[in-house]
Amino acid sequence: MKIHEYQAAEFFKKFNIPALDGAVATEVSAAAKIAEKIGYPVVLKSQVLVGGRGKAGGIKVVKDQAELTKNFEQIRKLNIKGYRVEKIFVVKAIDIKKEFYAAITIDPSHNDIVLIGSSAGGIDIEETAQKNPKAIQKLYLKGNRSLDPKTIGPFLKKVFPDAASQKIGFDIFQNMLALFCQYDCSLVEINPLVVDKKGKWCAADAKVNFDDNALFRHEDVVAMQDLKYEDPDEMEAKKAGLSFVKLDGNIGCIVNGAGLAMATLDVIKVLGGNPANFLDVGGSSNPEKVLSALKIILRNKNVKSILINIFGGITRCDDIANGIIAAIGQIKILTPLVVRLTGTNEKEAKEILKKNNITTYPSMREAVEKAIKLVK
Repeated sequence: MKIHEYQAAEFFKKFNIPALDGAVATEVSAAAKIAEKIGYPVVLKSQVLVGGRGKAGGIKVVKDQAELTKNFEQIRKLNIKGYRVEKIFVVKAIDIKKEFYAAITIDPSHNDIVLIGSSAGGIDIEETAQKNPKAIQKLYLKGNRSLDPKTIGPFLKKVFPDAASQKIGFDIFQNMLALFCQYDCSLVEINPLVVDKKGKWCAADAKVNFDDNALFRHEDVVAMQDLKYEDPDEMEAKKAGLSFVKLDGNIGCIVNGAGLAMATLDVIKVLGGNPANFLDVGGSSNPEKVLSALKIILRNKNVKSILINIFGGITRCDDIANGIIAAIGQIKILTPLVVRLTGTNEKEAKEILKKNNITTYPSMREAVEKAIKLVK
């Protein structure tokens, strides 16, 4: 889950990470009051959860109220990658002397938290990483949740130029790590981390992303979610207890278990098909889950067939079958269903489906081949 920059800045302040002085505004009058309080010049920063806002004209430095009024209205009219700007973060402009990059994230290939730093921060950090990877420094924590000054020392020396800035860098990374761990984050990033010409340090941008699987522990974070940036089908699936990810294919998939679901997608691709989604109904035997899954999949107009692939362990095949029949009774299903059921109460499930003229297939391969054939 992502939050806006102004929200991330509040987290930074909570964890003593030097953040921008300012506030968010939706009206020019409010923006003018904020600017008057913190003093000109100020920066107007559009709040959208997509990249490229600077290049789209969504960030402007203004020197007085006249410039603020003109640029605020211009930014409010912007459509950045399909999203209208509704909020603008008004912050004190910084007379930048030097830019750095600082981030903490998880590297799945190492199954570890990694600190990332660079003395070349700013908007071109991605290009720097490609053209000069040695400019990007990494430190893996090896399962630790705190920083050891001795271990982090060589890392800091490669990022910050002197002992004084290395001490400041240590404190900033330490506080970033506290935020990262306490709130189950997937990313805490400052780009750029700047020092101004008076020697003051500040996070000139703030980004915090959270692990969706841990949101149940953080109701305050969930309350910050901007729902217009979320896929409505994925949100509905989450409420129904389904794991759902929309893809770009035309074969809808309903499977139980993430491993079998991934294997099903692989087999579809290998045999020449294109899955429209990942959907795991989990280990529950609640027929309502099947009904919810079918409703979500059928909203996708690209779907030409629906493959239901169930391996019954905890999940009972007859409950899945009853869910299919309940769905047929409640919603109009014109898209052909291809069903493969094996495991717990398999015999009963097949009898239920046979009575309702629904054919089942004995193997996953046969079911997938049929689903692919139906879309051609």
